[in-house]
Amino acid sequence: MISFAGVIFPVVILGTLGLVFGALLAFASIKFFVETDERVSMIRAILPGANCGGCGFPGCDGYADGIVDAGAKTNLCAAGGAALASGIAKIMGVDDEVSAPKRAYLKCNGSPDVSKKIAVYEGINDCRSAAILPGGSPKACPFGCIGFGTCEKVCLFGAISMINGLASIDLDKCVGCGACVSACPKSVLALAPAASNVQVICNSSWKGPDVKKVCSAGCIGCGLCAKTCQAGAITVDRNIATIDASKCTNCGACVAKCPAKCIGYLVPNPHEVRESA
Repeated sequence: MISFAGVIFPVVILGTLGLVFGALLAFASIKFFVETDERVSMIRAILPGANCGGCGFPGCDGYADGIVDAGAKTNLCAAGGAALASGIAKIMGVDDEVSAPKRAYLKCNGSPDVSKKIAVYEGINDCRSAAILPGGSPKACPFGCIGFGTCEKVCLFGAISMINGLASIDLDKCVGCGACVSACPKSVLALAPAASNVQVICNSSWKGPDVKKVCSAGCIGCGLCAKTCQAGAITVDRNIATIDASKCTNCGACVAKCPAKCIGYLVPNPHEVRESA
């Protein structure tokens, strides 16, 4: 038979230990308390909450901490744009940091009707999975869009849709966060200033004859666009033309001159046919 004393003694011991440990925890919480800068919560409150990672920090919470604790720039949130950057600068008591908005675009016009295939892929429907296989793509061109829509899956803003085997970007929805650029295993997606409407829609570095064997819409590196550009915005390097957005006036002279029809205007609606004349 258990005595009353035999029950009370363990209860007293456990109760005493609970009080001691509780007091220690209370003391530790006061002793090691780290005061949070109220600006962190203020900035977090106005961030969009997309957690897209375009700022280079692990989500909006990380970016808010980075601004206050690490001196990160106030204009890194592509989703929030200039208005948000201004609001953050006001909270931080600094001058506005102005940056030109950017949009993503696809450096490939190799739809199935113009680009040859060398294999039938039956694996995971993901560009990164296909890219690790020998050859890196079912297409004969190893530089083009694989077309399995990994970029569409990672876009948090619904700006990308797969049309005719290519990633089509709705420029009205794209915020330029760069998530699709990071996810693309072929580096066939890039960011350009939103004001830049003319781009080379090809990613191949092969010479012209080799390009034409696999894709009738590829850049042949002829250099006519560079000779035509009065602004000096185009150079040809590694057999492909590149447009310097800071010099380009969007005049379209290169679009008209390109014999391969691989320079075109970026259009807001992905369902429109990309013009190149």
